[in-house]
Amino acid sequence: MKKKKIPSSVTVNRRAHFDYHLGDELTVGMVLSGLEVRSIRDNHIQLKGSFVTIRNGELWLNNMTLGAETARNVKLLATKKQISALEREKVAGSTIVPVKLLGGGRYIKLVIAVGKGKKKYDKRETIKKRDLERGRF
Repeated sequence: MKKKKIPSSVTVNRRAHFDYHLGDELTVGMVLSGLEVRSIRDNHIQLKGSFVTIRNGELWLNNMTLGAETARNVKLLATKKQISALEREKVAGSTIVPVKLLGGGRYIKLVIAVGKGKKKYDKRETIKKRDLERGRF
């Protein structure tokens, strides 16, 4: 019996946890070219500032930075049922945010989450909690 390989995280969007109250997560595929796959596997990717939109019933990742290349839009692969659920969340005032990129196995997957934006006082509260856990005060 083969052991199932757990995909390792290539990059994590730490800013998403700071800027949003994150809810349900969804793992989706990506439509990439060979050069893009190589740069992702070499860890030349940045998710900071990227976001997901729904256009013509399709999911799109916007502002993903690959290496020295400028920000680019990538089509995401999800079922119609998943896209319609995300669309309902978006209408309710939430944002779809990329959380992390998985690329340990054969496929490169993106984990996205539905998030509600934090206010400035929520962010200050997060910083306070983090400092208390570290034992600074």
